[in-house]
Amino acid sequence: MTTVSTIEQEDLLRSLPDVLPVLPLKNTILFPYNIVPLSISSKRSILAVDQALVENRLILLTGQLDPLQDEPEEDDLYHCGTTALIMRMLKLPDGRIRILVQGLARAKLEYLSQSEPFLQARISTVDEPEIEEAIESVALLRTVKDLLDDVVSLGKGVSSEVMVIASNLDDPGRLADLTASNLDLKMADAQAILETVDRVARLRIVSEQLVHEVQLLNMQHKLSSQTREEIDRSQREFFLRQQLRTIQEELGEADSLTEELNAYRRQIEDSDLTDEAAGEIEKQIKRLQNAHPDSAENSMIRTYLDCVTALPWGRQSEDNLDLSHARAVLDEDHFDLENVKERILEYLAVRKLKADAKGPILCFIGPPGVGKTSLGRSIARALGREFVRISLGGVHDEAEIRGHRRTYVGALPGRILQGIQQAATDNPVFMLDEIDKIGTDFRGDPSSALLEVLDPEQNSGFRDHYLGLDYDLSNVLFITTGNLVEPIQPAFLDRMEVLRLSGYTQQEKVKIADRHLVPKQLEANGLTEQNLRFTNGGLESVISAYTREAGVRNLEREIASLCRKVAVRVAEGQDKPLVLDARRVRKLLGVPRHWAEELLDRDRVGVATGLAWTAAGGDLMFIEALTTQGRGELLLTGQLGDVMKESAQAALSFSRAYAERVGEPQTLKERDVHIHVPAGSVPKDGPSAGVTIATAIVSLLLDRPVRRKTALTGEITLRGEVLPIGGVKEKVLAARSAGVDGVILPRLNERDVAVIPAALRKGLEFHYVDTMEELLELALVGSDE
Repeated sequence: MTTVSTIEQEDLLRSLPDVLPVLPLKNTILFPYNIVPLSISSKRSILAVDQALVENRLILLTGQLDPLQDEPEEDDLYHCGTTALIMRMLKLPDGRIRILVQGLARAKLEYLSQSEPFLQARISTVDEPEIEEAIESVALLRTVKDLLDDVVSLGKGVSSEVMVIASNLDDPGRLADLTASNLDLKMADAQAILETVDRVARLRIVSEQLVHEVQLLNMQHKLSSQTREEIDRSQREFFLRQQLRTIQEELGEADSLTEELNAYRRQIEDSDLTDEAAGEIEKQIKRLQNAHPDSAENSMIRTYLDCVTALPWGRQSEDNLDLSHARAVLDEDHFDLENVKERILEYLAVRKLKADAKGPILCFIGPPGVGKTSLGRSIARALGREFVRISLGGVHDEAEIRGHRRTYVGALPGRILQGIQQAATDNPVFMLDEIDKIGTDFRGDPSSALLEVLDPEQNSGFRDHYLGLDYDLSNVLFITTGNLVEPIQPAFLDRMEVLRLSGYTQQEKVKIADRHLVPKQLEANGLTEQNLRFTNGGLESVISAYTREAGVRNLEREIASLCRKVAVRVAEGQDKPLVLDARRVRKLLGVPRHWAEELLDRDRVGVATGLAWTAAGGDLMFIEALTTQGRGELLLTGQLGDVMKESAQAALSFSRAYAERVGEPQTLKERDVHIHVPAGSVPKDGPSAGVTIATAIVSLLLDRPVRRKTALTGEITLRGEVLPIGGVKEKVLAARSAGVDGVILPRLNERDVAVIPAALRKGLEFHYVDTMEELLELALVGSDE
């Protein structure tokens, strides 16, 4: 093979035409003075090579931006390439061709003058500026040559011819191109070197790539050496252990298995195990002693013994029964929740007077984010006990509670005993979260399995399937949490003492945020009160405009978001204290995401204001009624549940009977009634909308508007009686925040209003009724008004 000399190359460049065929390169970049073989299969590229061979054997080689592109156009190509001379061409039987090309010089692709049948471009040469003899260029030349030697010494495959050529080069540009062509560079990195016209700058880039290559080769060499050392060490340890075993057998000393069995027996002596547990462990130790060392049974027995001996048999933490300390801890961690705090103090008092009193099974029921789980942590801190929490949401398999039998591969104890093992004491505070979300399927009923766990009369002898032994859970303080009572199995619920945690008012949320959430998030985000301070108006803006919940979980997220935004300012050097009022909160958090339900602009016929309970707290609900010509049918819209549909049917039946009593019996017989509850995308259900629906229908019958500032709630019977409902506190909170003046409740709910704090009842007038007639007189605007 004969290469083109420097003189011949200069002659070719002087006669270089302005238009050349273009050969796109997918995975490589050709540098000037370098020779590379290429395999070509694209029809368009083959035609470009044929055209070059017919004319002057010159062609432009440039890289593709996307190597997967089969038919690249001008925008798909790099605009800096290399003019090359085709030295040889070989046609293969499968239609492909192989060519050998030598790079001549850099060239710029001005534009494509032809796309079919092959690519052809107008080009311009790239003149490299002359370099002056400088210390930097000389130093770079020496550095690159030394680095090349290092790369070769570390195992990089660079031919000896290349090394000889490189050692004799004094042109920084030539050395940079030669070195770059022999490195495994990414196409983008190689193209960047090709596009660098300045020779010294180009050599500097190549030097950095060489340094990176040396580091990689050093690391590769180090890892290879470590691997060899590990293999050698493992083989050496194997032979030493074999020799040690032989020596121990010769001397009659105990082997490792005997030592392991003795360790199990020492754990039996040190633990307060029951006789049954001690006997079972000794039995398993003998089985392990007689089993083959490599059998599967050997591993199963070891796992079982590790599990049994890891349980805290009779090991308890000492209770802190100081009532003042417990009260201080509960008040420090939680605002309000007085009934729950009082119940915990009662438990401590009884425990102080009677040490062997059986612990209660407390069940905290309330909306998300009101502090149920964190309250359990506070109780553990107040008692000085360990805290364990498991979530039961979505658990379907009974084995999750009772464990798997040891006959199954991969069997483990249930989550109850795993939690006890985690606590390392047998009297922790054990929280079972999301108790209302336990599932049931063909694998069993976890709720039924929990009956034995939570029954104080049975849990002193809880038997896990995997353990196969009775374990005493009577010292554990179990606490369960849930959002709703209804999904909990009745027999299961009977064993628990339910404590309800209602939602917080806006004023309570402001205090919780000020005392707990803001300090917590300031510390979490590396801020202090010198960097950020919230005003009450700012916190109220966050609560009302960006969160809609009964608890404070989303409120904490929004406060954390504000702290992060301020952290950016502080990190950028803006150390001026920032006071977040309502205006600045809105500026940082953007457009408000929630708007409080607003009252109607005036009293309207056929529209009643109801109160509803949701998992996120109370809410205002407008119920609209309309009659059209028809046959007395009922049409319901607004995505109502089955209970609300039945309430609507009962309300319509009452309204028909009421129409007959007031002398308009034909009104509903000849007209269809359409009941609509706005926000149709939100599912609605519950047994407290009956009186509101009936009021809206009767308002149409009598053509009397409903008082817009009077909110209604209650269930209705066909006789017109008003039945009591639940969620009174949440509904009162919703009425108060919406600006309602009066609330009409069933008379039996008067006792629920009595326990609501006076601050929440302030500004509201409560009316209690037994029948719909009483309610209608209060809710409807009279004809003289």
